[in-house]
Amino acid sequence: MLLLTFKHVIADFVLQTAWMAHGKDQKHGWALPLLVHCLVHLAVALPLILIVAPKFWFVAFIDFVIHITIDRAKGFVSANFGVDLAHPWFWTLIGVDQALHHLTGFGLSIFMATN
Repeated sequence: MLLLTFKHVIADFVLQTAWMAHGKDQKHGWALPLLVHCLVHLAVALPLILIVAPKFWFVAFIDFVIHITIDRAKGFVSANFGVDLAHPWFWTLIGVDQALHHLTGFGLSIFMATN
């Protein structure tokens, strides 16, 4: 769990650029920024998992698919309901997004710990 939380902090905050963060939440032109952002997650997760638990290399790809799905759902809501920094739902949407990412890490950790 600590490894996936570390990965999430690095990929979602340290390595995410403004182009990725803003671009993935647009109504049009969201695909490339979203893909690049989630590929960063994959690029950080895969080597960490290979070092710590190499038999679970595929978990990095599962995390990639789940991450891209969660972020696209958040981007869809942001773009189609006008949820920007001034909108009352903004922080709720960010919170739900982050909670889902952490639940993903928790679920994947349980999977790896029990297999």
